[in-house]
Amino acid sequence: MSQRLNYPELSADLYSKYMNFNLFLKKNKTAKEFNDIVTIRASQLNGCAFCLDMHIKQAKITGERELRLHHIAIWHESPLFSEREKAALLWTETLTHLAAKGVSDQIYQQVQEVLPDKEISDLSFLIILINGWNRLGVAFQVEPGSADVIYGLNKAGLN
Repeated sequence: MSQRLNYPELSADLYSKYMNFNLFLKKNKTAKEFNDIVTIRASQLNGCAFCLDMHIKQAKITGERELRLHHIAIWHESPLFSEREKAALLWTETLTHLAAKGVSDQIYQQVQEVLPDKEISDLSFLIILINGWNRLGVAFQVEPGSADVIYGLNKAGLN
C-alpha cells in the first residue's frame, strides 16, 4: 500500500498548526491521563490502521499493560478500566460516532456523573484531535509503521 498523497508537505502550514495543537494538547493533564485509551479506541472505531498501530506502540512504550490494550475494544465488559476511564471511553465513542440527533442527555449525564466539566471539555479536544488524524490517515491511506523510526516507535518491540 502506498500513501495517496503527502498531505504534510502539500498543506505544510495547516499540518504545522495541527501538529502544534497536538503538541500543546499532550501537555494537558486530562489528555495525558486518557491519551492511550482514547486514541486507540477512536482509531479502532474509525478504522485508521496507521493511528491504531502508532498509538498501540506508544502505549506499550509508556508502560501500558498489554492485556488492557487488548481489552480496549471490549471496555464495556472489562474489569480492567476505572469508572473515569469508562466515562472517557463512552465519551470517545459518542463523539466519534455522532448520532443523527447528537449527544443524548442520558450519555452526557452519565459522563458528567464521573468527570468534571473541565475534564469533559479537555477530553473533547483530545477526541477531536484523534478523529482528525484518523480521517487524514484513512483518506490518504498512510501505511502502518511507516513513521516508526521517526517517532521512535521501533522501541515498542512490536514489529
